[in-house]
Amino acid sequence: QVQLRESGGGLVQAGGSLRLSCAASGSFSSSNAMGWHRQVPGKQRELVATITSGGSTYYADSVKGRTTISRDNAKNTVYLQMSSLKPEDTGVYYCAAGLTQTVVARAPRYWGQGTQVTVSS
Repeated sequence: QVQLRESGGGLVQAGGSLRLSCAASGSFSSSNAMGWHRQVPGKQRELVATITSGGSTYYADSVKGRTTISRDNAKNTVYLQMSSLKPEDTGVYYCAAGLTQTVVARAPRYWGQGTQVTVSS
């Protein structure tokens, strides 16, 4: 059984920064790709960023240049460093994992429960 547990969400002012963490536990292989999706109010869940075990990354255009995804394979943990946050970044951020970046982007095998990020104007 694999579990993904997010942490680090909260309330931040526009222009501020936030770092999300997601730790995987159970029978989780560090060879899995990991990533983040978000559910913005009134919109469908969307991909934010992905990262392979080797460190190759992908970012959605909406966060590119303001966001850095990284991971610690020894800890089976993925991070999402967000800066220059905007009110439209408000939403629930979900950690995801799967065999490849494509799987993480389209149909993750594993999901976390989500962490709320609220950006005030």
